[in-house]
Amino acid sequence: MSAQKGGWVSSLVFLLFCASSIPKCGTASLQQESSPQHYFSGLEAGKTSLAFFTPSVSPGAQPFLEQIESSAEVLQDYGISVVKVNCPKEDVSRYCGKENALRKAFLFRGNRLIREFPTDALFDVNSIVANVLFALLFNEVKYVETLADLENIENVLKGKSNMVFAYVPATGTAEHRAVMEAAFVYGTIHQFVLTTEAALLKATSHDDPDVSSAWLLFCHCQQVTEPAQPCRRTALAQPLTLLSIHRHLKLMGAPLVTEVAEDPEKISTVHLQLGLPLVFILSQKETYEADRRTAEFVAWQLLGKAGVALLSRDLVELNVLHRSNVALKTPEEGMPIQYLVLEDTDEVITLVEDKNKVKQIQEDEQEEEEDEDEKENNNQDIQDDQVVEAVSRDKKRELPLEQILVLTEENFHSSLSEAARTVVLFYASWEAVSLAVLRSYSEVAAHLKGTLGVLLSRVNCWDWPGLCSQENVTQFPTIKIYKEGQQSVTYDGMWGTEELSSFILLSQVPCPLKLTTMDEAEGYLRGEFPSELSSHHHTSLLGVFSTDTSKAREAFEEAGNILSGHVRMGMYFEDDALALSRKYSMSPPALLLARSGGRSVEGITLSKHSVQDMVQMIRYELLDIFPEITVSNLPQYLQLGKPFLILFSAGNISQMERKEMLKLAKGRPQQAFVACWLNLKKTPVGHGILRTYFSTTPPLPVLLWVNLHAGGQVFKFPSEQSITEMNILSWLEKLQAGLEIPSSTLSDEDWKPPLPAYDFLQMMEPSVPELSPQPGNTPDPPKIPGGDTARGGGDTASREEPSQESTAEEFGSPGRDLRGTAPRLAARDKQGKRHSEL
Repeated sequence: MSAQKGGWVSSLVFLLFCASSIPKCGTASLQQESSPQHYFSGLEAGKTSLAFFTPSVSPGAQPFLEQIESSAEVLQDYGISVVKVNCPKEDVSRYCGKENALRKAFLFRGNRLIREFPTDALFDVNSIVANVLFALLFNEVKYVETLADLENIENVLKGKSNMVFAYVPATGTAEHRAVMEAAFVYGTIHQFVLTTEAALLKATSHDDPDVSSAWLLFCHCQQVTEPAQPCRRTALAQPLTLLSIHRHLKLMGAPLVTEVAEDPEKISTVHLQLGLPLVFILSQKETYEADRRTAEFVAWQLLGKAGVALLSRDLVELNVLHRSNVALKTPEEGMPIQYLVLEDTDEVITLVEDKNKVKQIQEDEQEEEEDEDEKENNNQDIQDDQVVEAVSRDKKRELPLEQILVLTEENFHSSLSEAARTVVLFYASWEAVSLAVLRSYSEVAAHLKGTLGVLLSRVNCWDWPGLCSQENVTQFPTIKIYKEGQQSVTYDGMWGTEELSSFILLSQVPCPLKLTTMDEAEGYLRGEFPSELSSHHHTSLLGVFSTDTSKAREAFEEAGNILSGHVRMGMYFEDDALALSRKYSMSPPALLLARSGGRSVEGITLSKHSVQDMVQMIRYELLDIFPEITVSNLPQYLQLGKPFLILFSAGNISQMERKEMLKLAKGRPQQAFVACWLNLKKTPVGHGILRTYFSTTPPLPVLLWVNLHAGGQVFKFPSEQSITEMNILSWLEKLQAGLEIPSSTLSDEDWKPPLPAYDFLQMMEPSVPELSPQPGNTPDPPKIPGGDTARGGGDTASREEPSQESTAEEFGSPGRDLRGTAPRLAARDKQGKRHSEL
């Protein structure tokens, strides 16, 4: 849509909001009352009405009646009824006396008189609406007469809320009405301050403002942290109307700088919707901090004129010249994004203010771009984050999310009571890992469809940052399970479909589950109890306690709370607990492990009674004796910090090899290492691991000793020997004696992700949008109203030039150059022109 159409759509939405958010009472026409007695007897508490009292016949009242009737429909939108009360001839009361007839109008809230107006002050619709709203909002809209009054209000608001300061030459004007109508809607968000004093307007400006015209300033006080620091001020540059005020407040409420991690062609911000351009500062991870400061500086310069976004090259593949450091997206439909190479921030500002500048820059670069296009296209950066690459590859695939409830700030708490357990995925719609997990989450929803008592939902933290902050979500993605009357449980496992489903199902039952009869305990070990988990195969743990083992029982219960959702745990401490434990040759306190549906039960003595020791022991005992290593379970075995004795196979290993490896794993040395195997057909990443160890893949099967935690040495079991317990033990003794030479040694570099993690708290916008950057990164606020965005202008020649010393100290060196956003600018530091103050 065009810029003009976008602006009108936004305005229409605003007006619909005004109309829909205010209760209607009666018709939208002038109401009639036959007498004051009828009028006062019908007044309702909390309802507001504007009444005027007049004799039944009043020939001179026609002009006033026309205006008051015209205002009735407008005032009705604000819940205010307009009533004409007919006065009988014999009535000489306060309201109907000759001296009051059609000389005054009265504003009532219920039966309490709020204000009386001379009718000559209500000369048209604008004056009626403005004066009535001003009277109603007397406590919300502050009226000031002196500079000291204004500064006192600013000081109170610093660090708390922003202020809208308006000057109107006179009350009752169309501009006054626009300010009051805006205050009616936005008064709970911003503090509105009004003045009619021309001297006060002049006192707040270094220029000589036109006091015959209305002014409006948005004062950014919320982010001021020091009492002596003034609030930044951004002036409304358009004539003061309700629509222009709404547009201005929308722009002031938008994020100062938007972080972009997707194709800029798909980006839509409030600036584009309101007909303003969007400037992208192209960044890369090595120069992120400098680019962020540059973007914030430019954003303050262009506040109200254009939006500013920080576009990461590391997250979005751009088919443009690598040295391009700025992009411009205009609101016109069908216009391509223009990628440019600019020298400094002054050129960025000129880019927005002078449309001919874009054409000039493009003509200068066209010939150079044509020479390098082919080279750039053949040398594109390769995405080194496999998650981002996978999401990008499948970005056109629509996910089946019908089974997942969308939660917002409005329905979050009410939705938690709709099911016994509500699963909530907190994610960011722009972030690759979140989108990958959302895919798994949709598969979980399909798998658990129809499961009683479980509701799957999601919250997009990019849309609802305040809600995510309130729920203590500090990273993306996060999954929590909410149970009525209990604290939420946070999922900290793998993000695969199977793991997520298992966690949700296990969270349905208490952990540990308290069993009350011997039959329940036996059924639990067989996997038959509780009924909701009978069809799912999990290793069951049963803690058996006698009456004199309360300390161990309490530790076991706390361990269950920690492991909730990850482990199937039961607890039995009835009078016959001793008989149950003796059945398995144990004595309380004991832990019974039932693997493979209860076909074998192992008994373990609970000798350590601290919670952490018990949690660690349970996690260790749940590990398989001779596991197959997969991508999902590898972290569990790495956490043990032990060397790996790992058998690489091209498929399932033979029965003989499994038998010998199991004997080895169950033997005395099992505490010293992890005996495991890896199937390259099921886990093909093993091919890459072997190539790292040996440059080429050796003949399979191959048995290796890998010490990942100390030295990184890799030893290869002699291929000419058969894999038996005796041969392996003999080989391990040689390793310990230093008689074997390692086949290779792994690098001691830390394993790190290829791209840095997102600072979620920094990237998301708070519940009340913050418009000021952090102290020390940007110049001090201006003292003139509006600075660059002052009324009628944005003329860069009118900005004050700071000294060279103050520039270096105050700006945190965002640089005159767009430092870091293009490699060729990294070492430039032109002297001469400096940043201009806002």
